[in-house]
Amino acid sequence: MKIREIQEKDNPFVAKIIRENLEKHQLNLPGTAYFDPELDQLFQFYHSRTHANYWVLVNEADEIVGGVGIAPFQEHLAELQKLYLVEGVKGAGYGHKLLEYALLYAEQHYQGVYLETSSILAKANQLYLRNQFISLEQPLGATGHTLMDTWFLRLF
Repeated sequence: MKIREIQEKDNPFVAKIIRENLEKHQLNLPGTAYFDPELDQLFQFYHSRTHANYWVLVNEADEIVGGVGIAPFQEHLAELQKLYLVEGVKGAGYGHKLLEYALLYAEQHYQGVYLETSSILAKANQLYLRNQFISLEQPLGATGHTLMDTWFLRLF
């Protein structure tokens, strides 16, 4: 497995992984990433912003099995976005590897990283807590993900 930057050809594969994960947890609803207008054009979205990027995890056949993004959020803060994996690789440490990769990038450009998620995604929430994120009582701002009920922050 290797991590590389998203390419334009990757757009439909990444969008499919994200949608399938959200459908599995009945989160294919307005107010989640499922309906983000940029979901089908992540390459363009991340490459049109300063200090933003999206990385994909690919297997030996160069098939995308996961991804993660960092984008500007508020002054001096980035937002960790769209960390998802296909079912077949979950539980093998690849979520941690993607998170670590994104945090190393963010640390070069920001003072911290914010993220929003759902309490339904318990394993993801455990990953964030194990990686020095602190739980917040409320969101730090409006991202459009109104159904998210769990918020984290990690300062560098």
